[in-house]
Amino acid sequence: PPFPGTEINYLRAQIARISAGTHICPIDYRKFEDGDEDDSMAEGRDECVLNPEYEPLSIEELVDPELRNWVHHVLHILPQGRCKWVNPAVKGEAEDFEDEEEEEEEEGLDEIQEEEGPPLLNPISQDANVDGFPAWSACRSSDLVPQYSIAFLRSNAWPGAYAYGIDKKVENVYIGWGQKYSSENYSPVPPPPVMQEYFADLETTEIPDPTVEEEKALEAMQQEQLEREAEEAEMEDDEDDED
Repeated sequence: PPFPGTEINYLRAQIARISAGTHICPIDYRKFEDGDEDDSMAEGRDECVLNPEYEPLSIEELVDPELRNWVHHVLHILPQGRCKWVNPAVKGEAEDFEDEEEEEEEEGLDEIQEEEGPPLLNPISQDANVDGFPAWSACRSSDLVPQYSIAFLRSNAWPGAYAYGIDKKVENVYIGWGQKYSSENYSPVPPPPVMQEYFADLETTEIPDPTVEEEKALEAMQQEQLEREAEEAEMEDDEDDED
């Protein structure tokens, strides 16, 4: 669909969407700054920090297909287009004095309901499925040498987004086209079928180059014809003189 902005605005919006949906880390790798890890207190939190006491998980735990050991460490984007909800009905002090009449008219409007998204450090196992498949796929980097392999997760919602982890090393990387997965993506019209080769006949077929012997034979034949024509011309001149 058309984007209401410039290319730089579109790029910034896509980066925000990809980061909000694919930045993940192992459980307990990050924590809330005050150290309170109670799930009931996670609501309303918007920041988390690295946990210096993090105990690395094993590769088997990181590639668990249940995806219970990875969490989001970036807030999701709300339908409003922000990570933190802003009440559009609340205006600044300067606007309050200018729009007193408008406020009186809006008193009868329904109260705007606050938008809420998943809390910070929410497990990725709760992410919505993608066309019936899990939002993430976890696997090892190699099954041939498992003792040297690392764990990595691939996002099925944003193709090109990966997260990997081994010991205390955890990173997120994105190498993609900036497009979210969709089973109904636009496909261009295929080109028309290739046309048949042009019909070949004597007029369109290339003649092979003659050999040296053929060229000499042709020259000799042309020379003989010239000499014969010259003799015939002399005989005609002689007959005219006799007459």
